[in-house]
Amino acid sequence: MSIDKRRCAMLLAAGVLLPLPVLTGCSSSDDDGPPSPAARDIAPASRAQTSPGGTLHWALDARPATFNAFQSSADTGTERIAGAVLPALHTLDARGRPQLNGDYLESAEVVSREPKQVVVYKLNPKAGWSDGRPLGVEDFAAQWKALRGTENAYWTARNAGYDRIARIQPGEKDHEVKVTFAKPYTDWRSLFTPLYPKSMMSNPAVFNAGARKGLAVGSGPFMVRDVDDKNVTLVRNPRWWGDRARLSRLVFEAVPAGKRAAALIDGSLDMAEVDRSTARRVQAAAPPGKRAAGAKLHPSGKAGAPKLETHAQDAADAARARAEAEKAPGAERSETVALRRFSLRKALDPAYTQLAINGAKGPLADERVRRAVARAIDREALAKLVLKPFGLPTEPLGNHLLMAEQKGYKDHSGAVGGPDAQAAQSLLADAGWRPGGSPARQKSVDGKTEEKTGDQAADKTADKSGDKTGDKADKSAGPAPAAGDAGRSGRARTAAVQKKGRPLVLRFVIPSDSGGASLRGVGARIGRMLDKIGVRTEITRVKSDAFFKDHIATGKYDLALYSWPASAYPATDGRPIYAKPQPAADGSLVVEQNYTRVGTDQIDQLFDQALTELDGGASRSLVGRADSRIWAAAGSIPLYQPPQLVAVRKTVGNAGAFGFATPRYQDIGFRK
Repeated sequence: MSIDKRRCAMLLAAGVLLPLPVLTGCSSSDDDGPPSPAARDIAPASRAQTSPGGTLHWALDARPATFNAFQSSADTGTERIAGAVLPALHTLDARGRPQLNGDYLESAEVVSREPKQVVVYKLNPKAGWSDGRPLGVEDFAAQWKALRGTENAYWTARNAGYDRIARIQPGEKDHEVKVTFAKPYTDWRSLFTPLYPKSMMSNPAVFNAGARKGLAVGSGPFMVRDVDDKNVTLVRNPRWWGDRARLSRLVFEAVPAGKRAAALIDGSLDMAEVDRSTARRVQAAAPPGKRAAGAKLHPSGKAGAPKLETHAQDAADAARARAEAEKAPGAERSETVALRRFSLRKALDPAYTQLAINGAKGPLADERVRRAVARAIDREALAKLVLKPFGLPTEPLGNHLLMAEQKGYKDHSGAVGGPDAQAAQSLLADAGWRPGGSPARQKSVDGKTEEKTGDQAADKTADKSGDKTGDKADKSAGPAPAAGDAGRSGRARTAAVQKKGRPLVLRFVIPSDSGGASLRGVGARIGRMLDKIGVRTEITRVKSDAFFKDHIATGKYDLALYSWPASAYPATDGRPIYAKPQPAADGSLVVEQNYTRVGTDQIDQLFDQALTELDGGASRSLVGRADSRIWAAAGSIPLYQPPQLVAVRKTVGNAGAFGFATPRYQDIGFRK
């Protein structure tokens, strides 16, 4: 399944090409070895250890606007529900590797490459729909015709892969489906997951509007029983042929992030992804001397004894919360006791947070300036800031297209270079941006003197906030300046670089909502890093609903922080994010999802080659070469995989922080 439907949600929460150095990249550990402890944390339990029956209440951000995963309004809730009630021909393991799903397939393989690629699916003869009809070629054909992009009546978000199919027909044997491609497609395993019944895909009206109300027909361990304004209730599918679901009911409830702590405390939720503040409360509630479920991981990725991480604000807050909880009277102590019923499950999210650098116009249209910004950033320090408080590995991410656990991952950040202030300043000077003005002594707020550049425009805009939301500045918005940080620390501040008398000031857009607190801390640290090379930032905080629509999509920013979901199919899903913008007839740019507006013909060509290369190793090699060039173009700087933090009732097994892995919904249950 394409990741397009998750992209806007993640956003609200992630020219001339200089010669590339010869790079081999730093490879990850054994590609075929077991996942690291940070890849998944789900409290495993055998089916015999869980009781049949029970209802699990699982939080979503909102009730899905559609149950059609191929519409633009689909979100993570759509994906979760589809995974429980619809066929997934290939699931993902903890390392993001596609796995044949034996509940639906006996086999699926490329049987011919010349003159055309042909894939034959052999269906499990037991596989059928909840209305009694068996899965068959009609369902495959209906989904292809709806998603191939030639029928305007279907409101589809994207047709990637389906547009490469030439025809679908029955195979030579019973229960076989033969798919012939017009053009080779390396990511063919991404297709038909989820698979919808022909009753929905063959009718544009049902495809467009009917799926907003529910799913009348399914083919999973669960089926949709009831949908209201807040909840989606699933019950066991009586026609399911596989392992019977341990739960009787699975209720997805719309609970905003800010209300989840209260819902956990009052017992109305059993499982919820939580923000950092709630995660710290769950950690603090753990009985003294006992480690919360989900071993604390040191940067090596190995479990170790818990210890206070004093370097970060989050760790200090957790310690303070634990101390206050122990002495809190009345209601506060009751809340602590209630939260002790939950474990904090934590893993690296299958996504990455990036610093986006808009190269459409202005100073950042010059690749040398973008590369200077990139070389000013200490990515390791930022990763530690975000991940170390939760005991997760703190290696910065070195790849745009593959996460550290995925096969073929290599760190290509050497294509732009590591943090080096002197090198960054040399790049700026080469682009005509040089230190200007003489430092002037000025009184600071604490009565001490500090060096400030004589350029008054830069001084005025360096710490300006465009936040119109009423958010108050607080200590949690970001860490205090590290030793050597300029400005507020009272130390000498690097003079602002200038060109033709104008300082280099970049508009830095960051979400202002409570969920963006971590990004605000990261943004503050990045601002200080850029300050050291003479680049000033004007930080603008905006509400999440306007962040993407009014700034990222329109290009009204210079720098921004947001996350992209990772993909098991990078050749397919990476291309629209990094494709070179193309001019439209009206003179505008067609950017697809490349909101940094930075791309090259070479990057596009490498993606095109990777898509048509059916040898997996050769395709990954081409994807790696594309990633090196994306790094060199310096439009996007991956920083880290954010933490996936999930509060789970301690009696629940096989659920938690899934990471890349597809949940096995029929195995989730309450321990005996």
